[in-house]
Amino acid sequence: PTTGVLYKEDNYIIMTTVDKEKYKCLLPLIASGNEEEEKDYKGPTPGELLEPLFKQSSCSYRIESYWTYEVCHGKHIRQYHEEKETGQKINIQEYYLGNMIMKNPLSESGVFRLFHFADIPTKNIEGQMTPYYPVEMGNGTPCSLRQNLPRSSTVMYICHPEAKHEILSVAEVTTCEYEVVILTPLLCNHPKYRFRASPVNDIFCQSLPGSPLKPHNLEQLEKQQEMLKMPFRRVKEEEMPSTKEEKFSSIHKPVAVGSHQLLTVGTTHISKLTDEQLIKEFLSGSYCFHGGVGWWKYEFCYGKYVHQYHEDKESGKTSVVVGTWSKEEHIEWSRKNAARTFYLREDGTQTVRMVSHFYGNGDVCDLTDKPRQVTVKLKCKESDSPHAVTIYMLEPHSCQYILGVESPVICKILDTADEYGLLSVPS
Repeated sequence: PTTGVLYKEDNYIIMTTVDKEKYKCLLPLIASGNEEEEKDYKGPTPGELLEPLFKQSSCSYRIESYWTYEVCHGKHIRQYHEEKETGQKINIQEYYLGNMIMKNPLSESGVFRLFHFADIPTKNIEGQMTPYYPVEMGNGTPCSLRQNLPRSSTVMYICHPEAKHEILSVAEVTTCEYEVVILTPLLCNHPKYRFRASPVNDIFCQSLPGSPLKPHNLEQLEKQQEMLKMPFRRVKEEEMPSTKEEKFSSIHKPVAVGSHQLLTVGTTHISKLTDEQLIKEFLSGSYCFHGGVGWWKYEFCYGKYVHQYHEDKESGKTSVVVGTWSKEEHIEWSRKNAARTFYLREDGTQTVRMVSHFYGNGDVCDLTDKPRQVTVKLKCKESDSPHAVTIYMLEPHSCQYILGVESPVICKILDTADEYGLLSVPS
């Protein structure tokens, strides 16, 4: 239930193409009875579900172009900017947007107040009315614009099954009063805070014996789309795209993280053959991962490029090339940097834990006048959903990025990494 829609082997239909190819298509079970589940819920309160986060005293960070935001759960919210001056002296400009002055952050009194279970407010997050659990923090840095009243914040915790307590957004709603939205998987165990599955659910199809993995017409269509993506190549007349192309262009849409569609995929039962095909498509760069939360989203196509983009209904899509792939440049980079990291198993053998790839020659950065570049770190991450992907981006230096990509798909191929960290289809 925490990952959305479920699929069962016996809930399917057989589809036949015009070329008499046959496919078994698994249909999503449209969940019902949410209201009953909510009514009968006798489990921990949202405050109790969040308790481990406060007890660990962990902190979450969000790096923006100038400010860095630090949320130490149950302690404080800090906004700061660091500058190195001559002689390596570090100058810090900082404001506390809220403080926790009591020992127990889950008590119901004082500066840090938790809302009662009966009132579940919602907030419009990326077009979806989302239930959240608010925690108020006060006693921040005095605000000169408000007669030196202390700054204060409301921290809004929302359920996201694949999240790691990331800061989705920080907004100043009125002068020196802030709203901070945190994505956490801890609240997803409570039915009232769980994400409501989107009415659009994926249908997974697998080929039956005697039929190709993909319909012949679909293969042709994908080849035509590849041709369109390759500039400077002369297209033969017989390879020109048909007028049907636009209608079917979203058949193989990439897995999206950060957008709510990911959460509707849920646990799927897809044949080993389909998994092998997915790995081949990922390694060929034709199956791309999308992810990211907040304003910027990211597109990663293995062995091709990393793009950062923002889509807006009015102004369309703004896209930045963060890095493009060059095998020679990566190999040169890997001679000076660790392309593979390992961990020791209990039996003494070692296995690949992560591979790092260098993508350079991105769009020129205004701040440095140099091309952007990114190190992509591919990690194994087990999940109930076999095709779930978690993507996050860090910017440790201006226009030099780290893109973290974690997925069960990657678990299957990490051990194929060669000395340069390059991956291949498992034998």
